[in-house]
Amino acid sequence: MSRLLLLCLLVLGLNTAQAQVRDFDTMVASGVLRVALYDDFAPYSFRQQGQPRGVDYELARQLAEGLGLELQVIWAPPGENLDADLRDYIWRGRLTQPGELADVMLRVPYDRDFAYKRNELGELVNELVVLFGPYQRERWQLAFDRRRLPALPSLAVLRQHPIGVEVDGVPSFYLSLFMQGMLRQQLRHYPSVAAAFAGLQGAEVDAVMAMRGEVDWLLQQAADPNLVLADNAYPEMGRQIWEIGMAVHESNRQLAYALEEQVDAMILDGSLQRLYARYGLRFEKPEQYQ
Repeated sequence: MSRLLLLCLLVLGLNTAQAQVRDFDTMVASGVLRVALYDDFAPYSFRQQGQPRGVDYELARQLAEGLGLELQVIWAPPGENLDADLRDYIWRGRLTQPGELADVMLRVPYDRDFAYKRNELGELVNELVVLFGPYQRERWQLAFDRRRLPALPSLAVLRQHPIGVEVDGVPSFYLSLFMQGMLRQQLRHYPSVAAAFAGLQGAEVDAVMAMRGEVDWLLQQAADPNLVLADNAYPEMGRQIWEIGMAVHESNRQLAYALEEQVDAMILDGSLQRLYARYGLRFEKPEQYQ
């Protein structure tokens, strides 16, 4: 056996030893629920002056308390795609940075097509993952400065106005292709949604497009009556509304049932809506609760 192969086996073996899926009884015995939350993703999960904040963090804390457990957050920098995130935090672990697997991950799109996606060999890509517990509907949103753009009834108005978007985000691709590229020259790309919004505040752009929750949060933080929400449609766009839920390892369905029961109660009694309102966010119930 070559030294390189032996080294690879040792590394893989070390990672396997450190990244074990815990069953429900083990979680209860440990007194801790490990929850993967996306890092630096305001208003959902982020740290402010060293303290965890965000609607997903608050939800995770309440879910852990409902099980009689303490919350342990595993801060998850987003990977290249959702498949990679689920692999790194739910069923395999990170090969380059071995560590603990999460018991559950929040802010995972609750999507049947994604759940049953297959690779080029016809194999299920995420067969080791269970998606469950939709707790919110998300959608795209435009905000604009009415000092420079009096109204935004349709995207055609933006032909003469610069638009801020996050680089490589869905709004960037959508707006660059809209009406054969009619708005492409007006796009201004920023490293983050927050940076694009700062561009709106600094008059670099007249409008910003991002996820509704991010836009709601940034508008609340700005507290500027001239920065307002648009009420336009998005022609030729694919999925404009999607549901957000949770993910566990396929062997942890008992945990999924217990968490889903709590989420169901929080939606029905209005406590989840009140949680969102504390962050200045609009809450839209998943379709099954409509």
